[in-house]
Amino acid sequence: MTTTTTYPRIRDVKPRQGKKLLVTFDNGDRRTYDCNPLLRSEVFRPLQDEAVFRCAHADSHGYGVIWNDKIDLAESEVWLNGRIAEPEDALDKQ
Repeated sequence: MTTTTTYPRIRDVKPRQGKKLLVTFDNGDRRTYDCNPLLRSEVFRPLQDEAVFRCAHADSHGYGVIWNDKIDLAESEVWLNGRIAEPEDALDKQ
């Protein structure tokens, strides 16, 4: 028997300073995801451009973070590797 793990869906994404994302899930949890390690990968290098990075938004069905039709990040990656957001992470600082 195969078991499938499901993760909460992403409801909102806010790009933050330092190439970090504040991600809100549909269960109310918030996680801060550091995108800096991704920038070493060729596919994510365009995110070094602040204008491109700031285009981050939630997939319309909540299955990931999308920047454009070539760059995205699965909700499971953010859920598993993001850190639980501290209250100050939720402040509206850009």
